[in-house]
Amino acid sequence: MILEQSGLIVQEVKKAFMGKDDIIRRVLATIYAGGHILLEDSPGVGKTTLALAFSRVLGLDYKRIQFTTDITGFTMYNRQNEQFEYHEGAAMCNLLLADEINRTSPKTQSALLEAMEERRVTVDGVTRPLPTPFICIATQNPLGTTGTQALPSSQLDRFMVRLSIGYPSAEDQ
Repeated sequence: MILEQSGLIVQEVKKAFMGKDDIIRRVLATIYAGGHILLEDSPGVGKTTLALAFSRVLGLDYKRIQFTTDITGFTMYNRQNEQFEYHEGAAMCNLLLADEINRTSPKTQSALLEAMEERRVTVDGVTRPLPTPFICIATQNPLGTTGTQALPSSQLDRFMVRLSIGYPSAEDQ
């Protein structure tokens, strides 16, 4: 049963992301295992397309961030009811595409670490669970590109797999 479902998932993802069947199978296996994925590659190879295809095929709530500081959410005072209200951040989803992770501030990376490791976020001392499943697919531009910095090993440890997609073959193009 799982093999049949997996085959159908791979076939559906291949409709949007062609020529990289091995990458599709590895990402699917990591999702099954409850792990997070780091895609290290140059711009334009389909990292966003791959994440979006998986979210659609698996029916997961999907959000993409290009690393702003609002991944956990924020608390704001509501004058009408005279209470503080929590407003969800981008991490409150099933599949988070954390684009260009190595361009963000250490504070934002720290918030993402909590979300990935503990499957929760903390805002103003209040901890909130993330939806289940919670999967992070992060992208990283090659080091040496303007504005990038190496990720600390403590952050790299949060990823179950690190993959490089590469450009498709001339035949697949």
